Amino acid sequence: MNSTGYPQGHALLIGVANYQQISSLPAAILNDVNDVAATLSSPNYCAYAPANVVTLLDGNATRAAVLNGLNELATRAGPNDTACVFFSGHGAVVGNAGNEDSILVTVDSDLADIENTSISSDELAAALAQIKAKRLLVFIDACHAGGAAISKRLTDGKGHEFKSGYTQNTFAKLAVGSGRALMASCRADEVSAVFIGARNSVFTTALLAGLRGAADKGASGFIKVFDLFSYVSEEVPKLIPNDQHPIFKADNLEVNFAIALSQGGRKSPYSPEIMPTTQEKDPWSVLERVLVDLYPFGPQDQEVWSRAGGDLSRLQFHPSGQAAWHAALRTLKQGGGGRSINFDSLLRAAKEDFSNHLQLAILQAP
Repeated sequence: MNSTGYPQGHALLIGVANYQQISSLPAAILNDVNDVAATLSSPNYCAYAPANVVTLLDGNATRAAVLNGLNELATRAGPNDTACVFFSGHGAVVGNAGNEDSILVTVDSDLADIENTSISSDELAAALAQIKAKRLLVFIDACHAGGAAISKRLTDGKGHEFKSGYTQNTFAKLAVGSGRALMASCRADEVSAVFIGARNSVFTTALLAGLRGAADKGASGFIKVFDLFSYVSEEVPKLIPNDQHPIFKADNLEVNFAIALSQGGRKSPYSPEIMPTTQEKDPWSVLERVLVDLYPFGPQDQEVWSRAGGDLSRLQFHPSGQAAWHAALRTLKQGGGGRSINFDSLLRAAKEDFSNHLQLAILQAP
């Protein structure tokens, strides 16, 4: 395992501005994808392994290529990994009033045969369901408006026309499943703004700032899903007051999980989270608090217990990661948990994953 960065992070980023048969979108859409990819793979920001960040732009974002990219993401992202899917481009609403659905419009979509040349919400939801990562975050930036040229319709110049965007039902469908969340650039009745001459869309401008550390207001060293949405949802209305409001959907999400490192995993030296409090001078208490934060699903998260020499079969099941860690460390302190595991080996395993974590760096065995 890579001793630095966030090697468990995987991403598929899709952007289409220049459609083959449909009205084009601002060039900022392509900048959005490239800039998110650069931020995710930067060792100074999110610290994903560059090989784990895949982009599909314009001509490479065909229906077949997008579905293949999702399948490939499902293959490489393991159960203990984090996966992100980002799409910026056209969405279209199909069906009758009261029974509307949404489709993802790829570069080769044809409005004259839209159902066979796009990706339906059911197809997209099924593809996302194949991704076994316990942490999956989907970003949808669609229904774009470039400057004053606001249009809520998709046209091909041949008389075919569809309403642009995504429905609330589609957003909910794409967020189904444990550990799944969706963040969309705007409400179903709004447009996603792109200012004339701007490098990025309004939504992605805020998203990039959040990923680059602004969402980590507690200086924890991590970008966490609830914190990221909180930041983006506050910042977008500042950039375009009253006209655009990002939305968040999650079906079964209880943990504020980390999706990336923050500024390479660096914590502020003045953060109260770095130094133990008066009540936490006991190294075991400090270690427990850190492990709950870094591995929210418990000792099995990222196989840290096994890699430290422990035996998961020696531990009892608990419904939450926090309870599992408390019980596991109590067992370890009493000499159980596996023949080869101890405080030092568990600390070393955590340091392998988070070498820039300052509290781990100063922590010593009792």
